[in-house]
Amino acid sequence: MSGELSGGCAHVHVKALHGPIDNHVCHCNVCKAVTGQQSTHVAFFSHADLQVDHPERLNRQPFNKDNPNGPLELCTCKDCGAAIMLDDKQHRIRVAVPNVMGYDVSSFPQPTYHAFWDESKGYAKPNDGRPVYEGLRPEFAMPKGS
Repeated sequence: MSGELSGGCAHVHVKALHGPIDNHVCHCNVCKAVTGQQSTHVAFFSHADLQVDHPERLNRQPFNKDNPNGPLELCTCKDCGAAIMLDDKQHRIRVAVPNVMGYDVSSFPQPTYHAFWDESKGYAKPNDGRPVYEGLRPEFAMPKGS
């Protein structure tokens, strides 16, 4: 990883100790609903590799409103409401969305593929040279949680 990856807001800071274990452009409906974007740059980090300086200042809400008991929580700042990260209740991953969560997008590693693309969504298949998958890349395995 070249350079430090850090994000957050004025009240809560996150810092990556290592680069992402998965880095993709997401086309899923949940990301669309949460971000309001057609597609979203998403990076998964091993849970311990994305550190938060003030976890007590985070509000947590379900990431997927249609699966409120799912493993991912959207963490927002209690003071300003900024989106900080997605946290996995099973402690497998933490997720950064660089352009939404306070990262320097120009220094963030570029996504390596497209995930959760579905031709039924009514827009053209991405053709930027990166692989396109109906889910996460086939060789990705979710780390074990704690």
